[in-house]
Amino acid sequence: MPNYQLFATTPKAMEDILADELRTLAAINVKSTIAGAYFEGDLSTAYRVCLWSRIANRVLLQLSTFKVTSQDDLYQGISKTNWFEHLKPEGSFAVTFNAKNSQAINNTHFGALKVKDAVVDQMRAKFQMRPNIDTEQPDIRINVNLNGENAVLSLDLSGESLHRRGYRDTTIKAPIKENLAAALLIRSRWPSIAKQSGTLIDPMCGSGTLLVEGAMIAADYAPGLLRSYYGFKGWKKHDAGSWQTLLDEAKQRKTAGLAKLPTIIGFDKDSRNINAALAHITNAGLQNKIHLECRDIADAAPATSWKPGLVICNPPYGERLGDEQETAELYKKFGDSLKAHFNHWQAAMIISNPELGFRLGIRSQKPATFYNGALECKLLRMTIVDTAFFVPKPKTTEERIALVIEAATTQQNDSSTKTSTHRKADKDNELGGESLDYREVNKEREQGAVSFANRLQKNLKKLSSWKKRNNISCYRIYDADLPEFAVAIDLYQGKETWVNVQEYDPPKSIDPFKATQRLAALLAEIPKVLGVAPDHVFLKIRRKQKNTDQYQKLGELGHFHVIEEHGCKLQVNFTDYLDTGLFLDHRPMRLLIQQQAKGKRFLNLFAYTGSVTIHAAVGGALTTTTVDMSKTYVDWAKTNLALNQTTDEHEFIQADCLDWLTSESSHSYPRQYELIFLDPPTFSNSKRMEDVFDIQQDHVTLIQQAATLLAPDGVLYFSTNFRRFKIDQAALTPLTIEDITAQTIPEDFIRNPKIHYCWRITK
Repeated sequence: MPNYQLFATTPKAMEDILADELRTLAAINVKSTIAGAYFEGDLSTAYRVCLWSRIANRVLLQLSTFKVTSQDDLYQGISKTNWFEHLKPEGSFAVTFNAKNSQAINNTHFGALKVKDAVVDQMRAKFQMRPNIDTEQPDIRINVNLNGENAVLSLDLSGESLHRRGYRDTTIKAPIKENLAAALLIRSRWPSIAKQSGTLIDPMCGSGTLLVEGAMIAADYAPGLLRSYYGFKGWKKHDAGSWQTLLDEAKQRKTAGLAKLPTIIGFDKDSRNINAALAHITNAGLQNKIHLECRDIADAAPATSWKPGLVICNPPYGERLGDEQETAELYKKFGDSLKAHFNHWQAAMIISNPELGFRLGIRSQKPATFYNGALECKLLRMTIVDTAFFVPKPKTTEERIALVIEAATTQQNDSSTKTSTHRKADKDNELGGESLDYREVNKEREQGAVSFANRLQKNLKKLSSWKKRNNISCYRIYDADLPEFAVAIDLYQGKETWVNVQEYDPPKSIDPFKATQRLAALLAEIPKVLGVAPDHVFLKIRRKQKNTDQYQKLGELGHFHVIEEHGCKLQVNFTDYLDTGLFLDHRPMRLLIQQQAKGKRFLNLFAYTGSVTIHAAVGGALTTTTVDMSKTYVDWAKTNLALNQTTDEHEFIQADCLDWLTSESSHSYPRQYELIFLDPPTFSNSKRMEDVFDIQQDHVTLIQQAATLLAPDGVLYFSTNFRRFKIDQAALTPLTIEDITAQTIPEDFIRNPKIHYCWRITK
């Protein structure tokens, strides 16, 4: 049996785990690379990887490579393969086409059509008949990857992503994919712990993914056994005998493994999650093998008969709806439970905010990086022993803000008093491990504040005529122009003038104490340059990975102020939330909708505070529908509307937009709108949402469902602030999609053209 050149794909940051796994599956010449690993092997090896890989997404068998410098090169390169060797003339196929850095073809949909044409034309010329296109379960799936001028033509032996094991109810969407769960378990040493009959516990088990994957690993249960469809089953070169031999062996190993399965336990305080986990366990044939209980994390404790093993979980990340403080308390509760009940156990948890990991109060190994969808996460791994315990003293964002403002105020009030500037803050600055030295702050001010003040004045002058010409009262005047002052500064002008300062999370190479000093110096200059009172300057700390920070609540002061934009009155809040209630970068988008809304039915999805709805209403929309999950923001939107003189019909719906769209688009005669604005978060696994949401993974379904509510002559505007986002135009056929990002970036955000992306979509 000949050896083939093969490539297995996997999610980012899991390549090395995949490479190690491939070697155990008899693959040879394994080499990990970005998003996967190359390997060689015969057909039996390729089948074995499809059946046994817990980490791979797809297995690609290389057919050929060729150069592509024109569209015709692609057609000719595909035509050189004798497709009758792989596909019957009456069979079916699908095409996956990816292009990067190509001058010849940059539209993936066009590239896929060109590949399809080459295959169909060859078959028709030889047999006077053509194969069918089947995007669901084709006989073969053709994969073309074009990088620059180099094209690789492959067959996708997996057919569909291997993370789809077959046990998951497709109506229940998990916050973690199966292959990511397996990778976390492997990195947490579960395979070796299981061999020693150690116990596995997930104290926040959700729909049970970690439990099922853990049981499969411990039982030597091939993850592909439940799948009925693979991409090679309709392939003319398929070796059914070899495949059946592998299946028979896998079934025998499963039977033997289940007989000696260690104790596996799942807890969750939500009975709905327990029911979902039970359904998945049953689908996997693991009923009576995994024990489930409805139990809060505070009550999670092992029975005395359970051998110490691994406690692992995928808790809420606090990414949406202001859950950070609540999530921090949950992590502390988890840490307390581990300390009290799990001495000499191993523990692991995946989190998106490493700072919150300190709330556990347990020292961990070096965190391992993983990606849950688009979100970068860290896997914390701990040995639960007394010597690893510590009393966490985290500095909250609010405490750091207070410390910085204290330093800035001291400069403003006492800069001429030597004894005052020599004081040190009474509070310990735990970010730097020492108190904040005001002499250092003054030194920092002297060295850098002049250049910062000059840049701020320059920007004000540059934007002056633009803001007057366009009647702009709220705008960005500084956006990390100088690397040492990495903040964004927004000016809001209403009855008074307010300044909102957002500090970007400094890189790890910058001493946090130094960053705090610079920030204090900066805050001391802003009131002087802008001529505002110091108490009208507000500071926020914007950390990385907060993909939906508009929902993060910081306080309860309830101080709202009214500003005006293009004839619309809107409330903003500078104290209670990380964002103010108004995204300034969407100003052109709001104006565009206002100009197009007259006499139209308007739908605003993931509406936040409803500012786009207000613009549509003021622009003369016939009706508006505003949908958001948060009662706080729906009420805010209602208040915004009440500030404006409108007489038309306005509907406010508090609901998970994903659930609402699914329900509305499934009706025989769904609602219809001539104008829709869709601006979803990048990622969310909030406990207030039934499902995890990942904009890159889920945008096709989201846009398709929204388009069912679009009137025949309507327009859907879709926007995202995910910087690495790639819209899948091929999957959105036959919608017409136009990238209008450039015309929606305002003058004050010209330094940051990736602040958002925007598309105009029509039927």
